[in-house]
Amino acid sequence: MEVYANGESAGSPDGRRPALLQNSRARNRGTSKMTFKKSVMSALLAGTVAAVSALPAMAADLRLKFAGTFPVEHQGSKMMEQIKAEIEAADVGLKISLFPANQLGSGEELLEDAIRGNVDLVYGFVYAHKDPAFEINSLPFLVSDNADVERIYMNRESAYNQIFRERLDNIGIHLLANNAEGFIGIVADKKPTDWAGTGTKDMNIRVWSSNVAKATTESLGFNTTTMNWAEVFPAIQSGVVDGAICCTAQLTYTTFAVSDVGKYFIPYGAFIEGSTYYASNRTWDKMNEEQQAVVSSAFEKASAEFTQWNLDNDDAFRAKLLDSGYEILDPTAEEKAAMVAHVRENVWPQVGEIVGQDILDRLLADK
Repeated sequence: MEVYANGESAGSPDGRRPALLQNSRARNRGTSKMTFKKSVMSALLAGTVAAVSALPAMAADLRLKFAGTFPVEHQGSKMMEQIKAEIEAADVGLKISLFPANQLGSGEELLEDAIRGNVDLVYGFVYAHKDPAFEINSLPFLVSDNADVERIYMNRESAYNQIFRERLDNIGIHLLANNAEGFIGIVADKKPTDWAGTGTKDMNIRVWSSNVAKATTESLGFNTTTMNWAEVFPAIQSGVVDGAICCTAQLTYTTFAVSDVGKYFIPYGAFIEGSTYYASNRTWDKMNEEQQAVVSSAFEKASAEFTQWNLDNDDAFRAKLLDSGYEILDPTAEEKAAMVAHVRENVWPQVGEIVGQDILDRLLADK
């Protein structure tokens, strides 16, 4: 029997008293039986409609906005396409619309929009403007090699990921996976003074919006200017700054070297180029368990493959930098150890004040 959206049956009474009951009492008993039978049928129908209405609602098909901050040609944007294909192929009622290359806003803007539910899925860097705890993204020398990357970034149960998951959930965001895109170095247009030590470098370089990153870079002897990523290329090209702490070997090559900007790459490795896959809690709660499982699987697989791709290709992009005319200034193991000790002594106490000593203690205990 057809049932309308408002719960009424196509054959049910419309609420007005039937004309049959408005006639005189001079009706035969057969008519009374018919009325009784119709009343019983109406009661049964009403019960059926109520039962149908009480059934749990099935999750409707959803079209999700998936936004990113990296260029279309970047490997991370290609991974967005892989995620879309895998989720849609699962045929669980989810369709994905992709918006890479800051089409829907910067990293800060996307986080805000995801909290409000205006964007469903995001691939980008999580800045600390909503919670200072996210400065753990910029904790210097938290990891020192690929084994640390696997244990801290790729292990979903590491203290790093647990803290990230908890704090994102507090602001309405569901963590899907963290990515480690490689170790960050410095792009420079001139050779720094005392480049392998912690003395004054006689250079002003760009640093991203992070108190921890700024303190770290200055502790290594650089003067710093806080600058959005979009401003970095023209600032180095025009000489507004002498360089930037910003990039893996891959990003240095694809962004600067191919455009003949910059001359030196200094792989200090104080930070990991990290990015995060996350979902709006508003969207996550609309999905049924099957849809959530498909989405989680697609992002976890992409994160593992993307991180491994970056680690595997670091040496290849170093070679491309050299071929392009760049000089790579690589500190020795002893010089690097001295930098690590210096930064941990001078910067890490500030980290505890910023992110909370309890959070720093959890990270150090896990390390």
